[in-house]
Amino acid sequence: MHRHPPPHGGPPGHLAPHLPADDYRRAQDSGQPVIVVHTTTRTHRPAHDFLFPIVLAGAGVAGVFGLVAAFLALLDFAAHTAVAIGGAAGPLGIGGITLKLARPRAK
Repeated sequence: MHRHPPPHGGPPGHLAPHLPADDYRRAQDSGQPVIVVHTTTRTHRPAHDFLFPIVLAGAGVAGVFGLVAAFLALLDFAAHTAVAIGGAAGPLGIGGITLKLARPRAK
């Protein structure tokens, strides 16, 4: 009984896609089982396995530094604004209580 090859020309299902087509067809025609032996052993990890986490952590650190710098700039701006308003407004009085927002300048 002769089996027809699949329409896409490769092995059906999840059989080793790296198997050369002529070896697969020869084994299919003779009825012998196809045995795949993996002999590749990696002794080291590729650079992208290390590079991606380092780049991701660096981006996170840069983002946190940016947030801290923006917060400190906002606090600095708020402090300068409060000093400017306090110096221009003079004493504030609410319900009989007077509060000086800035110290008077020495003459």
